[in-house]
Amino acid sequence: MYSMNEKTIVLTGAAGGIGAAVATMLDKLGASLVLTDINADQLEALNKRLGSRHYTVDADLGTTEGRQKLVTICQELMRRPQMLINIAGINRFAKIADYSDDQLSQLIHVNLTSQIALCREFLPLLLSQSSAAIINVGSILGSIGMPGYSVYCASKFGLRGFSEALSRELMDSSVQVRYFAPRATQTALNDSRVNDMNKALGNAMDSPEQVASELVNFLQKHDKRAYLGWPEKLFVRINSVFPALVDQSFRKQLSVIKRYL
Repeated sequence: MYSMNEKTIVLTGAAGGIGAAVATMLDKLGASLVLTDINADQLEALNKRLGSRHYTVDADLGTTEGRQKLVTICQELMRRPQMLINIAGINRFAKIADYSDDQLSQLIHVNLTSQIALCREFLPLLLSQSSAAIINVGSILGSIGMPGYSVYCASKFGLRGFSEALSRELMDSSVQVRYFAPRATQTALNDSRVNDMNKALGNAMDSPEQVASELVNFLQKHDKRAYLGWPEKLFVRINSVFPALVDQSFRKQLSVIKRYL
């Protein structure tokens, strides 16, 4: 198993529910963290809870300037990062007809385009290490298209495909690219409609701490990809081989889903 002790790890979306829980666990394992988020106040509050021993970078990673700010700070560290964990993202539960052009662009940009750009900009730094890793945090909905999440699914399908292709592109290098896919999680990204819908459908929702624990376990192993939850991980396999069976399952649930859209 990989040790996190004394590793320098960049964690995006660190002020969010999952991000903060991951930061707390990595801190206990002795990692040195570069915590970054667009929310400066929450970021500083998190670092204070962790003893103010980590680096914080408030930056909008959806912008060229924000990404360059983060990369430049990491380049100047005495111990440069060996790992980039991309958790930052947004979500929206809505019919496709309810999206404006700006909303479409924002969701795809935050969840996909800016993540691709950040990986690109971190690669020279990571390739300079004898061993390094990029971990992209996607979603079960990056493998299963679900009604009400068409645009979110598009972004996460894209992130999964990007991670898979980049992993193969770099397989002869010192950088591993890995993909981690949680199922529904109890965070601020999900509003009360989503929570009520999942309850009505009987869908389990993990706490941020549960997801963080699974992610940290994943970081310490050699697996290239991980999918959380049962039967969700089974549905990922079924959907890849027999998508018509998953179509039938969603057809039975559609009236319930639309009740909350």
